Amino acid sequence: MTIHRFAFPTAIHFGPGARKLVGANLKAAGCDRPLIVTDRGLSGLPLLRNFVSELKDLQTCVFSGLQGNPVASQVMAGAAAYRAHGADAVVGFGGGAALDVAKAVALMATHPGEVLEYAWDHPQVRPIENPLPHFVALPTTAGTGSEVGRSSVVSEDDTHVKRIIFSPAILAKAVFADPELTLGLPPAITAATGMDALTHNVESYLSPAYHPLCDGIALEGVRIVARALPLVWKNATDLQARSDMLMGSMMGAIAFQKDLGAVHSCAHALSTVNDLHHGLANGVMIDHVMKFNREAALEKFRELERVIGTADFVSYLATLKKTIGIPARLSELRVRSEHIPRLVEVAEKDICHQTNPRPCTRADFERLFAAAL
Repeated sequence: MTIHRFAFPTAIHFGPGARKLVGANLKAAGCDRPLIVTDRGLSGLPLLRNFVSELKDLQTCVFSGLQGNPVASQVMAGAAAYRAHGADAVVGFGGGAALDVAKAVALMATHPGEVLEYAWDHPQVRPIENPLPHFVALPTTAGTGSEVGRSSVVSEDDTHVKRIIFSPAILAKAVFADPELTLGLPPAITAATGMDALTHNVESYLSPAYHPLCDGIALEGVRIVARALPLVWKNATDLQARSDMLMGSMMGAIAFQKDLGAVHSCAHALSTVNDLHHGLANGVMIDHVMKFNREAALEKFRELERVIGTADFVSYLATLKKTIGIPARLSELRVRSEHIPRLVEVAEKDICHQTNPRPCTRADFERLFAAAL
């Protein structure tokens, strides 16, 4: 009989105003010199200034040296900022990229070498053996769910190939999921991150790996996101819909410890080759890959259709994309046919498609990218 291991350890403080509990959490952990890791886009906004002001009893330092898809040199710069400040804690504040970098900064604050030497597929992968500093996470988008994840995605500086550090050691000690932090998201970011959350839940559910706990979470995550995403796209200040999206995002990230699928392999390739936003890439590719997957998972597709209340899941996805402004085709994002060979090469090497419900060969990836073009 096969033995399976399950874990859901993250402490989550969820609801409007949760951010105001961070200071007390840090003090209780004996920390008074946190490094706040965020991105350049947030660094000058009132959202961050107001949060920092709420930590007035602490000696804070802000590191905002990242943008776009994070690369290894940004992590190492963050670790240098941690040491220069004499920090004793890391606070991740931002979207998935900022939270992924924050995890890696916490890792490199107490470990030698280069950050990508800790990626799971490095030929001489280094062990994570030292205690990490106290790390808490505050998401400002509802997409990746990185705040509850045990992985950090960091790209190589030169090739932009994504590498993954995966370990329970980098989990946040506490998450402060405050939907008020997401109220200012513009529609385009709301749509792209929302499609990321939906993709995580859908692909986790469809994965043939055994994890009934994740299946239940993923199905409920699909139901929540499907209901809330159109609402929050229409009304950016709908706090209930923002709350639902934040919960659906976390549920997707918890569920995908079960694994993902070919949508993510395609999205990782598009981020590497064309520098597309991860959630946007997932959003463009999801209906094309689901059409490919349907025959291999008919029973699960029927369950998805029951949960959402639709007769055809693939058609539902196409309609949803049109409703919230996600491009139907890659050509709308300046992806061209000459990019396909390199996209296929990266997607085929990506680990995510190994748990796709239907095996995905090199030729299949060629057809998928061509169909989405």
